[in-house]
Amino acid sequence: MAPPSYQSSLPTTIFIMMIKKSILALWATSALLVLASCAKKAQPNATQPQAAEQPTDTLGAESQAANSTPYPDLEMPGINGQMVRLSDIVSRNKLTLVDFWASWCGPCRAEMPHVVQAYKDFHAKGLEIVGVSLDQRKADWTAAVEELHMAWPQMSDLKGWNSKAVALYGIQGIPFSVLINQQGEIVGQDLRGDALHQRLGELLK
Repeated sequence: MAPPSYQSSLPTTIFIMMIKKSILALWATSALLVLASCAKKAQPNATQPQAAEQPTDTLGAESQAANSTPYPDLEMPGINGQMVRLSDIVSRNKLTLVDFWASWCGPCRAEMPHVVQAYKDFHAKGLEIVGVSLDQRKADWTAAVEELHMAWPQMSDLKGWNSKAVALYGIQGIPFSVLINQQGEIVGQDLRGDALHQRLGELLK
């Protein structure tokens, strides 16, 4: 039989071990959520939209299933300062992937090699990509475009989460994307990695 002092300390030891396991489980869950996407509060010094500017689900419930939903048009300055209009690009290409991202978003950077590979594999078959940055500093935006080898058109109003793109597309986290055909219909949404390649392969045979 163990000494009384050992017996009395045993429940306390078990309790402490249970608390440690609970803390580790919470930490792991939080880490997975951060890796999944950059939510609004993840942006440094981000300012939230006013009540009248809160994002709405403009795409509608049908878009969640990529059910040929019309897309909201966008027009913003490009890296060279000239205006870039999404509808002009959509009308000239079989498919247009609108990729919402930011230089400060870790998951966006992690996903970008897949987007770059998709561009290499399908650009000649009719795919164009338009990057829509939620950055607030042009220097950060342009440096990331070069660093991540993004060879496609870019646009940004440099307003972060107050960008009009956030409200038009109901964006709650990035990376986020929509795939638009030449008829102006959304035929894919939030496709990443292998799922993006598979969908592009189906539509650009």
